[in-house]
Amino acid sequence: MNKYPLWKYAIIVVALVVSFIYAAPNLFGEVPAVQVSGVRTAVKVDEAMRTGLVQDLKAAGITPTGTDLENDTLRLRFADTDTQLKARDVVQSKVDRNYVVALNLVPNSPRWLQALGAKPMYLGLDLRGGVHFLLQVDMKTAATKAVERYAGDIRTLLRDKKVYYSGLSREGDRIEVRFHEPAQRAAASKLLADQMADLVVRESDSPDGGMLVATIKPEVVKANQDAALQQNIQTLRNRVNELGVAEPIVQQQGLDRIVVQLAGVQDPTRAKEIIGRTATLEIRLVAEDYASGRGEDAFAQYKDQPAPVGAEKFYDQRNGAPVLVRRSVVITGDRITNAQANFDQQSGGPVVNVKLDGAGGRLMRQATRENVGKRMAIMLVEKTGTVVAMWPNIQEEFGADFRITGLTDINEAKNLALLLRAGALAANMDIIEERTVGPSLGKENIKKGYDAVLYGFAAIAAFMVIYYMVFGLISVTALACNLLFLVGLLSLMQATLTLPGIAAVALTLGMAIDSNVLINERVREELRSGMTPQMAIQAGYERAFGTILDSNVTTLIVGIMLLAFGSGPVRGFAVVHCLGILTSIFSAVVVSRGIVNLIYGGRKRVQSLSIGNTTWHRAKAA
Repeated sequence: MNKYPLWKYAIIVVALVVSFIYAAPNLFGEVPAVQVSGVRTAVKVDEAMRTGLVQDLKAAGITPTGTDLENDTLRLRFADTDTQLKARDVVQSKVDRNYVVALNLVPNSPRWLQALGAKPMYLGLDLRGGVHFLLQVDMKTAATKAVERYAGDIRTLLRDKKVYYSGLSREGDRIEVRFHEPAQRAAASKLLADQMADLVVRESDSPDGGMLVATIKPEVVKANQDAALQQNIQTLRNRVNELGVAEPIVQQQGLDRIVVQLAGVQDPTRAKEIIGRTATLEIRLVAEDYASGRGEDAFAQYKDQPAPVGAEKFYDQRNGAPVLVRRSVVITGDRITNAQANFDQQSGGPVVNVKLDGAGGRLMRQATRENVGKRMAIMLVEKTGTVVAMWPNIQEEFGADFRITGLTDINEAKNLALLLRAGALAANMDIIEERTVGPSLGKENIKKGYDAVLYGFAAIAAFMVIYYMVFGLISVTALACNLLFLVGLLSLMQATLTLPGIAAVALTLGMAIDSNVLINERVREELRSGMTPQMAIQAGYERAFGTILDSNVTTLIVGIMLLAFGSGPVRGFAVVHCLGILTSIFSAVVVSRGIVNLIYGGRKRVQSLSIGNTTWHRAKAA
């Protein structure tokens, strides 16, 4: 007789229960919420605040549908987005500047499901709505920065080795070092050849002692550009993480473009502000030699005049006053390891505490030690230009830890800290394409995808029941279990579902039923050959398994290739496709066999099988 041992049924039941638990949150969807959290870790959101805000909302005629207080973050749920926006304004007016009030979407699943860690699948941009950016990386800027960095390294190396030169300048992609004495030029040439292998150095004669011309090797230029692109991608990922977006997409497109997709973002303007800004930090010494005083108008005489040789002119972002700074950069933003917005304990004003890495700390200490009492310019390099954020006095020597003061409010401090903490962009970027997908369009896409899967399942079910009768009904039940397994697995893995993913679900249903068709046809074939029904069931499943495994493995290989080499929607399709193959093998072979064994396995003598052409089967068995 065909019987399963108890442990196999236990596996099936456990798989069904676990899949149901983790698939269930998708039935409840998400609801709009207002999220309240502290600016700093020391600022807590407690139960008293929750009670107070709920009372304030009720006084304003707004009643939350639920509240969650977890990890010092309060989430107030509401029935619709209009109520959410009104509640945001009320909450923002009731909390002080130590708290951040943001719009969010939170799962609407019951608490007992949340306690089990069951969460709905993440929905992609095309289903949930959100923003899409295509950014163009300025590779010319990356190359220029590389040349400037090597120029600074050459200057430091020659000074440390006491090789005397009369001048050093950057001309396009070349670095020119001038000498008064040929011996010093020869020593510098040998030194650069030994310690700076990335450069091609050639000597050039001139009446005043000669010159060295250094250029970056082409393969190094290419490597620097690739590194700049990857650094920008990583920086954008860090910035997106600061926005708190679930499952963002930040990936390379082509040689010099980056795609950013943020699903579920309810404030596209804020996202564009954070992603679109470059905010590369540069710290330079102010050219005190040309100052006419110590105030904000110290360089007023250069307002309508070009900067003198050896200096560059920029403008204070607050009052537009000209500021002359030295050409050499002390440190750049890539030396920053952390930046946090805070309040000064003495003045109460907002500050940004900045920490540098070891090399940055040494460079800063050396620069400040030699220039106590002078000014240092903190500059923000953006795609629209470079501005001087502030140029305070160096009151004492400092190294890896310092702070930026003089900010107008805490929001300015938080934005600056976020951009600096997320890292410096290696090259400027321009947003060349911006697309917003509204939530209503996402809902329409979900409905169309849901209808496609539902109607496809119904059509398959009707055909299987009509053609294979009871065995067809068993196949349909196994197919439903397969769909439950797939949704539960995607939710458990917190995978992102997109429109191509829904297409993969529909395709999985069609491929999964193929396995059941192979089994049913094999059982019918064994019945035609004269086997008894019980033997036909056993032989049909055993002999069909090899064919099922071969066909699914070959398809799985293609899915893995799509996953490995694809990107964006292709990867979304491949993930669901590969998982669907695994669940379909389990449901078609194990689950359907278990149901067949429950129906027919307990009988000592089976006269016929309801698998289509029943009368012919009964006659053959007789």
